[in-house]
Amino acid sequence: MEFLYASEILLNGLMAGVMYALVALGFVLIYKASGVFNYAQGVMALFAAMTLVGIMEGRVPFAHLINAAFGVHVSSFGWTVPGLLAIALTALVMVGLAIVIEKLVLKHLVGQEPIILFMATIGLAWFLEGLGDVMWGADVKMLDVGLPQGISETVETATNNWLGYGFFIDRLDIWATVIAAALVAALVGFSQYTKQGRAMRAVADDHQAALSVGISLRFIWIMVWSIAGFVALVAGIMWGTKSGVQFSLSLIALKALPVLMLGGFTSIPGAIVGGLIIGMGEKLFEYFVGPLVGGATENWFAYVLALLFLVFRPQGLFGERIIERV
Repeated sequence: MEFLYASEILLNGLMAGVMYALVALGFVLIYKASGVFNYAQGVMALFAAMTLVGIMEGRVPFAHLINAAFGVHVSSFGWTVPGLLAIALTALVMVGLAIVIEKLVLKHLVGQEPIILFMATIGLAWFLEGLGDVMWGADVKMLDVGLPQGISETVETATNNWLGYGFFIDRLDIWATVIAAALVAALVGFSQYTKQGRAMRAVADDHQAALSVGISLRFIWIMVWSIAGFVALVAGIMWGTKSGVQFSLSLIALKALPVLMLGGFTSIPGAIVGGLIIGMGEKLFEYFVGPLVGGATENWFAYVLALLFLVFRPQGLFGERIIERV
């Protein structure tokens, strides 16, 4: 029976790992296109989720500012928007955001050192967080786009019939796994087998060289930030549905760091594998070792594992090992 319970924990850990990997995918995409770690990816997931809720509920953007400036009391347009349409509209917002970021920030930083781009993403993160609060309010928002939630009775019944022990698996986690698998397959195919995907890798290697062979750096950056925005939207939907849309949602970026260190900053499949390892490892470690050390090991297990990888395999499991001769 203990083995079956541990198996259930393992399966739930793998499901949680998929949620981590969804966020890590956005980091990998932008790193592959610009060679910089996008600190704002977690906030992009928060901003996308807040915008989605605002559109679905028909909220008036900047309602607090409008009320304060004109002495009125508006909060809603009086209508609601269906989930799929709201997701499509939010995706368009994220594309528009990518265009604005490229025009106002990225195009002025062509050829700059990676640390300059990194600092720009830190400023962008704080700006987007403030913009989201001003547009939609800082209150905790519930998100429901129609995804099934709660314990899967099908899985529970099937495992009980086969094993004599019913597994408690959240249906939202099952959907997240399916969606993440589809995203990974699409992104791997795009990166490896399309002209734009090859151009993206060329831009990551050398901005100036890419420009010299006719690759539009501005187009590539808009494209990649748009895709990363869509990935952030998907991650925001999953995490927002699971725990509500609130400030802490932006902190999921911290969970993506160990995932990237394990999988490699340049590997899309690595983001998924790293997420699965982190999710599975932290749950099993908490189950077997947690009681011996007082618990709460999930808070630090991933970072200790990432530290070990930094010492012995800094490029990660699937990352590229780059040797520079000077």
